Amino acid sequence: MDNFMTHSVAIIILLFLLITFLQSGIDKLVDWRGNLEWLKGHFAKTFMANMVPLLLATILVVEIITAIYSIIGIYYLLVYNNTYFAFFAMFLACITLLMLLFGQRVAKDYQGALTITCYFIVTVFGMYVVVS
Repeated sequence: MDNFMTHSVAIIILLFLLITFLQSGIDKLVDWRGNLEWLKGHFAKTFMANMVPLLLATILVVEIITAIYSIIGIYYLLVYNNTYFAFFAMFLACITLLMLLFGQRVAKDYQGALTITCYFIVTVFGMYVVVS
C-alpha cells in the first residue's frame, strides 16, 4: 500500500496512457480499413500521402508497445517501487505523441495538434513526477 500512495500520481497517469494508447491501437486493428481511408484523405495533399499505410502501421506498433510498457510500469511501481518502466512508458508516450503531432501539423490540422499537445503536457508532467 505504501508504494501505491508514493506513486499514485504516476499510476493514474500511466492508467491514462494505457487507456489512451490501448484503445487507439485496438481501434486501428479492428477498423484498419476505415482508419487507412480517413488518413489517406487527411494527408492527401502532403508529402506523406504515399506513406500512410507504413505510418499507420508504425503508429499502431508504437501505441501497443507504449500500452504494454504502461502496464509493466504500474506493476513495477506497485510491487518493486521501481520507476524505470514507468519512465520508459511515459518516454515512449512522448515519442508517440510527437509523431502524431508532427502528422497533424503537416496536415494543417491545428485543432488536432492542440488536442495532442494536451496529452503531451500530461505525459511530460508524469515523467517529472516519476524522476522527482
